[in-house]
Amino acid sequence: MNTLRLSALSVIALLASLFALPAQAAPIEGQDYTVLSNPETILGNKIVVREFFWYGCGHCYNLEPYSQAYDRTKPKDVAFYHTPAALNPVWEANARGFYSVQYMNKLDSVQQKTFDAIHKGNQRLFDQKSLSDFYGSQGVDTKKFNQLYNSFAVSTKVGKSKAAAQRYQLTGVPAVVVHGKYVVKGEGPQVFQTVNFLVDKVRAEMKP
Repeated sequence: MNTLRLSALSVIALLASLFALPAQAAPIEGQDYTVLSNPETILGNKIVVREFFWYGCGHCYNLEPYSQAYDRTKPKDVAFYHTPAALNPVWEANARGFYSVQYMNKLDSVQQKTFDAIHKGNQRLFDQKSLSDFYGSQGVDTKKFNQLYNSFAVSTKVGKSKAAAQRYQLTGVPAVVVHGKYVVKGEGPQVFQTVNFLVDKVRAEMKP
């Protein structure tokens, strides 16, 4: 996604922070990341990195610039996904909003604006009506949005998000899951520094 508009200097600073992990500061298992006791088997040649978030989470908001920078610069063998966590009814409302605008191909234009409206504008966008009104103000077709919100397609996506969070033993966000095996938590540049470390680790594990 290309939702975050940063100055050239900001982008350079963010990218530097993502790839500036010195050898002596290699992430430590149990401290910087955890290993799932029952890792998921992922087929294919792509290394899957999945970030679970909630729009109302301040830590997720702080992580978003680094998430966007990583998405722009990820290695070619990495598939990166933003995944709205649906761990409770309020979070599920935001997950339904996310998938509805995603189906409408409007996600790129509203992702950062949704975060900003909540954390800078103090808007409470945590139910269908408030989300519909907000997205409508951003040029989204509200009739189509409301049709999609409780649709089978969106409900299926939300169900998969719930199942994945349970499978990865997540109790909060933000949480970045690397290839169904490693879980990284936090809100600063060290999160994706650790993700880079783990992607290299998975890449080595995938070699014959």
